[in-house]
Amino acid sequence: MAQHFLLSRAAKSLSLASIFTMKDEEAEMAFRRVRWADTDGAPVCPHCGGTDAYDCRRLKGAPRFRCRACVKDFSITSGTLFASHKLPLRCYLAAIAIFCNEVKGKSALALSRDLNVSYKCAFVLLHKLREAMAEELKGRVVGGEGKVAEVDAGYFGGYVKPANKREHRADRRLAANQSGKRKAVIIVRERGGNSVPAVFKSEKAALNFIRSRIAHGTLVNADESPNWNELHARFEMKRINHEEAYSQDGACTNWAEEFFSRMRRAEIGHHHHIAGQYLLRYAQEASWREDNRRESNGTQVDRLAGLAMKQKKSVDFTGYWQRHEV
Repeated sequence: MAQHFLLSRAAKSLSLASIFTMKDEEAEMAFRRVRWADTDGAPVCPHCGGTDAYDCRRLKGAPRFRCRACVKDFSITSGTLFASHKLPLRCYLAAIAIFCNEVKGKSALALSRDLNVSYKCAFVLLHKLREAMAEELKGRVVGGEGKVAEVDAGYFGGYVKPANKREHRADRRLAANQSGKRKAVIIVRERGGNSVPAVFKSEKAALNFIRSRIAHGTLVNADESPNWNELHARFEMKRINHEEAYSQDGACTNWAEEFFSRMRRAEIGHHHHIAGQYLLRYAQEASWREDNRRESNGTQVDRLAGLAMKQKKSVDFTGYWQRHEV
């Protein structure tokens, strides 16, 4: 039996010990090389693009530079997801490493204990990292001539607790007895390739999204849900009846089911409740983790740090906490 990738030496190229023992100068240089890779860490002004800047930090203060061209100050994280940060850069690097080391997800409560920060600090930080992951998924189209893609859906949220006594229990399959908060996570995944998730009210509402994210000439696999019938007009389809088999005559949705397996385990084991306005972020995280599952933890950390440093200030979490502007 072949060894699982996570048990191999190739999966472990970075240790948390090496990060926690870093000096501030080493962490600073690591972030500089990630953000300004083209200049090997030499600062580039985010305001005018000038490369002539000098160090103007205060004594024992955070790293800060001043551009000689436009005479404006900036830091390593100016204009990025980590803009106006309060923690040391080494702490952010450790957070990224801890986040990537957890193959199914990381709870904010656990991260707050790992880094000795408040829960809301860890919560916002994790969602910023999920936002960075989502940057890779924007506009992605999977499949192509001779390739196979799978489509599936899973429902999250809107749990209705049954009544104590049997005679008082309502049929929760009926719309009248549901909370209305349940949403469908749609996954479009290429076999041996990447995936694209989305969130809709129902499977049928996702048809236009699916058509736009699968290239022409792709063989599409789906289950027997009648909501996918309209896809036959655009794609060659293979359908699988899961009441009879999970895979038959080359038709299956096992790659899509792997995504939902990871997301369900993240919900059950770490987050306990995934729903509402953050559901898409969790789906994008699961997609990124599934697509990069064969990358070493060091490669994942470098990749995620690079995405965070290239991303502009957070759309959802800059100046907001618990939906109130601060």
